[in-house]
Amino acid sequence: MATRRLPLLLVLVLLPLALSLAAAPARAALGGRGALVGGWSPIADVGDSHIQELGGWALGQAKHERLASDGLRFRRVVRGEQQVVSGMNYRLYVDAEDPAGRAAPYVAVVYEQSLGVGSIS
Repeated sequence: MATRRLPLLLVLVLLPLALSLAAAPARAALGGRGALVGGWSPIADVGDSHIQELGGWALGQAKHERLASDGLRFRRVVRGEQQVVSGMNYRLYVDAEDPAGRAAPYVAVVYEQSLGVGSIS
């Protein structure tokens, strides 16, 4: 099981890095001005039910994969960013709480394919 998680973790770490490096020449060609195609942009309505559902799903998956403490409980997504790729990447800032009720902020990066959610980090 651990050997399967390592390649997935490497992909989740290296893919955003590769995408940002590939986009650097395009940004330089624009003189560093303007929106960068494939760049991260703020999510306008984090209160949207789909975004809130993704945040809850991501925290649940993180607990299942032991990337987050089992005791964390999802409250809501407080802000986020999105990036158009072959699907959609979301960087979600989750307001969670520990078993004592204290705030436990959590950041989840979710890749959503057009046919469903793909992975988290």
